[in-house]
Amino acid sequence: MAALPPYHADPFDRMIVAQARSEALVLVSADRRLSSYGAELLGLT
Repeated sequence: MAALPPYHADPFDRMIVAQARSEALVLVSADRRLSSYGAELLGLT
C-alpha cells in the first residue's frame, strides 16, 4: 500500500485497491479516482 501513488487520500480505499490488485479482484465503487491505480473497476452510477 505504501508504494501506491497518492491519487486517493483515504488510506482505507488505498488498502482496498492494494488487495484488489494483489488478488486480481474487480473493485465495485462509484469513486472513479480508484481507476487511477490500474485496478479493474466496475463503476456505479
